[in-house]
Amino acid sequence: MLILSAIQVEDMLNDADLSVNTLTESFTSIVEHMQAINTHLLALDSCKVRDEAIVCCSETTDKIQSSIIAFQFYDRMQQCLQHVTSNLKGLSELVEDPNRLYNPVEWRQFQHQIRSRYTMESEKLMFDAIVEGKSVEEALAIKNAHQEEDQSDNIELF
Repeated sequence: MLILSAIQVEDMLNDADLSVNTLTESFTSIVEHMQAINTHLLALDSCKVRDEAIVCCSETTDKIQSSIIAFQFYDRMQQCLQHVTSNLKGLSELVEDPNRLYNPVEWRQFQHQIRSRYTMESEKLMFDAIVEGKSVEEALAIKNAHQEEDQSDNIELF
């Protein structure tokens, strides 16, 4: 059942990738066209209509940039779901082998593998909290507190 769950998530991610790739290509093309339009407008003699069109180009480019930033959320979500599917597969392999299932060394190695896949510090902190026996709510609070501290930088690379 764990493998089935992992496969279902992977399948949905693959389907979603096709849509996001189409959107990304479309937005890239739109940005290129907006830049070309803006260049053509700047070559024209200044007049009210030209200046209004340049403002529209600028506003549209800003909206496109905001949309591209929103795509980064999808990228982050996809990475998290890939971790989940990998963890489900690893857990399935561990529990199907009685020699591994009851071996504390195997469990520690599995936990180490899970933690090593995380790239964001907030994920590692949340994982550590769970391993230390904290509740889900406490682990989420630790993760959220860390992310709020990083908000001043506005970015956490993953």
